[in-house]
Amino acid sequence: MIFFSLANSGAFLFSKILTLPLTFLKKTLQIKEHIKETVKLAIPISFGQLGHVMMGVVDSMMVGRIGTAQLAASALVNGLFFLVLVIGIGVSMAATPLISMAKGAQKFDDCGKTLSHSLVVNFSFSIILTVLTFGMTYVIPHLNQPKEVVAEAIPFMQVLSFSVIPFMLFQSYRQFLEGLSIPNPPMVIVLLANLLNAFLNWIFIYGNFGAPSLGLFGSGISTTVTRWIMAFALILFVINYKKVKQYNPRISISSLDISLIRKLISIGLPSGFQYFLEVGAFGFAAIMIGWIGSHQLAAHQIAINLASITYMIILGISAAGTIRVGGFLGENNWIKVRYAGFTSLGISVAIMFCFGISFIIFKTTLTKFYVNDSEVISIASQLLIVAALFQIFDGMQATGVGILRGLSDVKVPLVISLFAYWIIGIPVGALLGFYFKLGAVGVWIGLLIGLALIGITLLFRFRYKTKHH
Repeated sequence: MIFFSLANSGAFLFSKILTLPLTFLKKTLQIKEHIKETVKLAIPISFGQLGHVMMGVVDSMMVGRIGTAQLAASALVNGLFFLVLVIGIGVSMAATPLISMAKGAQKFDDCGKTLSHSLVVNFSFSIILTVLTFGMTYVIPHLNQPKEVVAEAIPFMQVLSFSVIPFMLFQSYRQFLEGLSIPNPPMVIVLLANLLNAFLNWIFIYGNFGAPSLGLFGSGISTTVTRWIMAFALILFVINYKKVKQYNPRISISSLDISLIRKLISIGLPSGFQYFLEVGAFGFAAIMIGWIGSHQLAAHQIAINLASITYMIILGISAAGTIRVGGFLGENNWIKVRYAGFTSLGISVAIMFCFGISFIIFKTTLTKFYVNDSEVISIASQLLIVAALFQIFDGMQATGVGILRGLSDVKVPLVISLFAYWIIGIPVGALLGFYFKLGAVGVWIGLLIGLALIGITLLFRFRYKTKHH
């Protein structure tokens, strides 16, 4: 009896050993396929994100030629404007996981229904955000800025506020297409819009083709007009695109589903506030560094600019993670949900690790592209070393937020962000920067600690949310 038992155990172990290579090969092929599909989705989304950023970069470059006051006013307004706009971006992103879930479950009519209801939600929020941004023009005179900067900033902010509505309309249809895993058309429109925006800047900023020279105000007109054209172009494309006909993208609000509207808001609003907390934390870090000195602030701007470029790429991975996790959730395939989520995290960490190494190796060379001041170069080089470390955690937290949004899990990440950024990161940064005299480096170490806490916590959150299935 013992002999037979040992023989059976041996045969079982032998069969397991024989199947190990096959199991490993199967998992390797699965991971390879998930990487391929994630990257395929992420590349156009990342280019679209970079396109939005480049529009602001081109505006700044063209405005900078007419004077420092105009450039300073542009930086001030864009900072305030983006702080409000990220709430709208978060709200608009609520549709993506719901649409990808509906597609995964083959409930195609629900995709169009979600689009219609997201338009109602996004348009309503766009009106609120328009009023809010226009109202902020009354706050600008009290921000202790030079009079010439205030004079330029107020009309620029006023005209820019009218670009919120088309931006949110564009986002509605963009999230619809991305939820269906069709990210290329919005990317193409954004990239073409950059050319249009630059051309309109040339007309309205400098006064060409018989138009008056409007300076910074002209840049605001260009951005607003471009965003309206972007919105109409994407709407017309979706309505006439044969590949999405089965999803019924026609607007229909005759019978509103209040529960769906509540669901969109319950996912979107926490996402928006999560982005607000993140942008606000980095904005407040800049204010704290400004208290230390102009050289420290200049170094911070260089380092954060370089880190922002890498972040745009990771946002594409994050969005791809949202779409793929939501799609597999709709199929009720939890194994693929985990593969999609962890693959997205792995890609983000790998990419950010490479960027981090580059920051360390080329820290001095990169900063010299911006300034020739030796003190600023020295401080910025130190900040890039810290940035190299927080690249990995920044990739983890951005992608973690995305894959959890794919599970419609947004409230816990919001609480984690509030705690990590504002209870831990900012106070620790202030303590290190001012009390321990580490300056901007100390503030950045505080941000690093906050990002590390968020990234690791969200990783375990996704693992916990999917493991029991």
